[in-house]
Amino acid sequence: MAMAFSSKLQLLFLISVSLIPISLCSNPNRPLSSFKTSTPDVHDLLPNYSLPKGLIPGNVKSYSLNSDSTFTIELTHECYVKFTDLVYYKTVLTGKLGDGEVSDVSGIEVKKLFAWLPITGILVDGSSIEFQVGFLSEKLPASMFQEIPTCRNKEFQQSLLASN
Repeated sequence: MAMAFSSKLQLLFLISVSLIPISLCSNPNRPLSSFKTSTPDVHDLLPNYSLPKGLIPGNVKSYSLNSDSTFTIELTHECYVKFTDLVYYKTVLTGKLGDGEVSDVSGIEVKKLFAWLPITGILVDGSSIEFQVGFLSEKLPASMFQEIPTCRNKEFQQSLLASN
């Protein structure tokens, strides 16, 4: 009799343990990055949304992607990247991913003349990428963003200003 009870208890335990992943997946507010996935790097995730890997610098500490496609990317430190203009990445980047676009962007700024302007949206249009800064925009060749850019520190920005 004790063996039958023990076997039933083991079976009940196995069933309850096997249901834990189902209950975790049913929570739509749980970030997808908290699950084991085949894309551990945010740079590998971007092409799934028709976006190039090089939109985000290489110093990513962590990221989360929610079921509504909103994301948060945490960088190890703030940094500067020189494309055609100098771009500043804060330590936390947020936005919403769509097919070939990123909307509601925060945490990325571009230097235009003497002012830092926030990038609010990014659209990929075939061979070009349009960066939106409020009601203004600028298109750059998508080929500029195929490689993950190296993150530079504040001294890099200051050396660029001194050379101009």
